Amino acid sequence: MSQSPSRRSDPSKTVRFDGRVLFLSQSASVIERQLLGEDVTLEDAGFLRTDISTDEITPAYICYYYDEKLGEYPYLGLDCMGTRPVKQGSVKAGGFAVTVAGRRYGKGSSREASPFAEWCAGIRLVIAESFERIYRQNCHNLGIFTSTDFGLIARIRRGEDIPVEEFTRGEDALTVELIRRGGLFRLTEARRTGWRPSAQPLGSRPMTYAEKIISRAGGCLGVTPGQSLFAKTDWRYAHEYVSPMSISFLRRECGDQIGLHDPDSIVCFSDHLTFIHRSMPAERRALGLLDVAQAMGQVQQRFCEQYGLRHHGLLIDREGSEGISHSIMAERYVKPAQLAVGTDSHTPHCGALGALAFGIGATEMANAWLTGDVRVKVPETCRINLNGRLPTGVEGKDIMLHLLRLPYVREGNAIGQIFEYRGEALTSLSTDERATLTNMVAEIGGFSGIIAPDEETQRFLRERRGIDFEIEPWMRSDDDAVVAHSIDVDCSQLEPMLARPGDPGQGIALSELQDSVRVDIAYGGSCTGGKREDLQRCYEVLEWALSHGLKVAESTRFFLQFGSQDVRDYCVRAGMLEVFVRAGVELIEPGCGACVNAGPGVSERPDQVTVSAINRNFPGRSGPGKVWLASPSTVAASAVAGRIVSFERLRASFGEDQKTPTHPSLNRLSGADKR
Repeated sequence: MSQSPSRRSDPSKTVRFDGRVLFLSQSASVIERQLLGEDVTLEDAGFLRTDISTDEITPAYICYYYDEKLGEYPYLGLDCMGTRPVKQGSVKAGGFAVTVAGRRYGKGSSREASPFAEWCAGIRLVIAESFERIYRQNCHNLGIFTSTDFGLIARIRRGEDIPVEEFTRGEDALTVELIRRGGLFRLTEARRTGWRPSAQPLGSRPMTYAEKIISRAGGCLGVTPGQSLFAKTDWRYAHEYVSPMSISFLRRECGDQIGLHDPDSIVCFSDHLTFIHRSMPAERRALGLLDVAQAMGQVQQRFCEQYGLRHHGLLIDREGSEGISHSIMAERYVKPAQLAVGTDSHTPHCGALGALAFGIGATEMANAWLTGDVRVKVPETCRINLNGRLPTGVEGKDIMLHLLRLPYVREGNAIGQIFEYRGEALTSLSTDERATLTNMVAEIGGFSGIIAPDEETQRFLRERRGIDFEIEPWMRSDDDAVVAHSIDVDCSQLEPMLARPGDPGQGIALSELQDSVRVDIAYGGSCTGGKREDLQRCYEVLEWALSHGLKVAESTRFFLQFGSQDVRDYCVRAGMLEVFVRAGVELIEPGCGACVNAGPGVSERPDQVTVSAINRNFPGRSGPGKVWLASPSTVAASAVAGRIVSFERLRASFGEDQKTPTHPSLNRLSGADKR
């Protein structure tokens, strides 16, 4: 890739940024002035936007592009107090080389389309108060510089040559070499010609369970937080929303001579865009975006056919896919103590089985397909002690929404850490419920989530796969292993939770909700909310509703989407589908669907309100309306009530011994439909 508009007279020593500086201000007018050609100061910019997600840098529909055309679209979804000031092509036309923003820049999805769009628009440096781990790692892999030093702005505007060491300070030796060489592929070239990272001999030391997995994958006696190494992967998986970019990067680097390492451990999925044809707005169809989106799956399928890769694709006899990547990886492939990487921030899902699983970007996946390993900077560990017993009606999703609102997490202290769950409450959670805890570490900004294997893990593997897995003595954290932080949660005091629209971190206990919130759409699905037990929770609510003369409220549409065909088959065997249909549920075959604004269940108007079991509710994530996050049972209860309510409160308001509803928003079945 060309380095313009930055110049490296000696790539390993200095760099000059010849373009303009773009401040992503909270004020839309400040951004508009810059896009029209005015240069402003940091002081003029005022308050900078914080918590800018990758959904704002490149909205989901922009990611249908995976080449240089992305340069037309960075920041198209940037929300400045209700206004989106950036238009197609305006950043590239503005001649910017540097972007400046507030804290937690690049949070959310691991999509490398975001920094690649910035790159293609001319951005070579991003300065922010803090960065999300995957976003910053993707920048390093692409050759984009990042910094938290706002003092660089004046120096850049004076035309100074900036020493490359300004961007490597505080980094480990391997990351320094990556940045110095200008990206991951350049580092891989060096490895092929004999370069090796300097040895970091470490003796045995007390380690966490995750550190032990990294140590074994890296061929080390021991590792310590902050150390970087190349670790062998057991699984590398991708989906059609990202793999075309990885494939294009591979072809750019290797031409037709692509040699994949151990193809049997590479798995591809069609899950993100399965139902895009049923939700794409007419104005985007008119731009030809439906064809662009659907072509992504074709690129992946041809690649899999060419190289003999395992591919879980679309169903042949009906709409839908075989399943969501994380769901299938947990149900069929990943085992305890393995190391798995995926092109999705929710890859930690498989940590529920005692594996170390984490998301990586398109460049890193392309490189891993070639080498079989990934670069890992050993993270610190945050230990979550789930003490006490969970009250009836409180689920894994409620635990996560509670964690997300804690100051330690909200202030960004957990970014890049591994969340290790343990405690009494954990023993009562199934692997499906545990997967919600590990999956949503992505919303925390953590590296991964992990749970040491136990009897529940063995039960899951035996019942789902027919495997009798033996837990080896090393598969746990050492008693004296050092962790960076511990959070104690008194689970006996938890209650059903919500996340208010706009961010998963805007948690609120349902009992704290002051107003009655009507619900237009209820959605249960996604990798977080489409597992067996999630559907079981919805079934329990709807079975109770039918037995009390209730069904889904007339004012509400309730969508349930299976996470995989395995989940669907389980629901069929358990007799759930008949209850779902009688209660008024709209059932959807597997796929990511509304979670990525690509299928039934998305809102169509800004005034619509959704309560959803998905993992994210960033603006525009699931349509233009407002999205509340909740547990599967709360979603189902809210669908029945037509307003946000927990199952326990729904039962209390109705009365177990009553035969007719007592709240005007509850709608009764006709006599013919009563059980």
